[in-house]
Amino acid sequence: MSDRIELPLGATPFGASPSFMDLVRRERPDSVPRTGGDVPFPVPHGTTVLGLKFAGGIVMAGDRRATAGNLIADAKMRKVFAADDYSVIAIAGVAGQAAELVKLFQLELAHYEKITGDRLSLEGKANRLAEMIRSNFPMALQGFVVVPLFGGFDERQDQGRIFYYDATGGRWEEDDYQATGSGGQSAKNSLKKRWRAGLTADEALRVAVEALIDAAEDDSATGGPDASRRIWPIAVRVTADGASDVPEDQVIAAVDAVLRERSVS
Repeated sequence: MSDRIELPLGATPFGASPSFMDLVRRERPDSVPRTGGDVPFPVPHGTTVLGLKFAGGIVMAGDRRATAGNLIADAKMRKVFAADDYSVIAIAGVAGQAAELVKLFQLELAHYEKITGDRLSLEGKANRLAEMIRSNFPMALQGFVVVPLFGGFDERQDQGRIFYYDATGGRWEEDDYQATGSGGQSAKNSLKKRWRAGLTADEALRVAVEALIDAAEDDSATGGPDASRRIWPIAVRVTADGASDVPEDQVIAAVDAVLRERSVS
């Protein structure tokens, strides 16, 4: 028996707003990020992330390196997260600000579902993320730029969809694949060569991993796979069955296949 609250379309209990950010602004305004002066120290940045479609959905993947100036601030940063049961967000830009954006976005989607008793459409989630990025624009002007990728499985259209953004909150939908971050152009060039319509899930993972390896070869801020320290890309797959992390052994197998092919060519 379901314990979901059934409400008329558009209705909310006790007049509550379905927006978690509205709740925070009302109850804890001190918790809302504020703008400030220029930061006089290096801020960790995370790169590179990408997403691509395959026959049954989408996969998003990212390297693990975060840099602060010319230093490696974190070699094992996670940049790809399930946003809810059927969507995924991948972050590039100022690491701390991006991590906070992900947490707020996850809470926003969970809060909306609890208040309304229903899940936002994928289009609605993409639009809400655009609004959150737009609200961060004063911080972006000071250098705190966060430019995520977002995607998921659209149950209404029965297909995977990918959205990308700019620092002002501009939102566009990508038909095939997309990449962002300092190594984004190299990754996108690799995807352009390897992507094709109708990829299987395993083929899509290998294409994603190869694009990250290509980006690491061209961009010092992008970290490549490191078997000695067991640092591998993170990938999240979204299909009609939901969003889930790609098991590490599958990622390792994809990395090994790419490197093996290059060693004999």
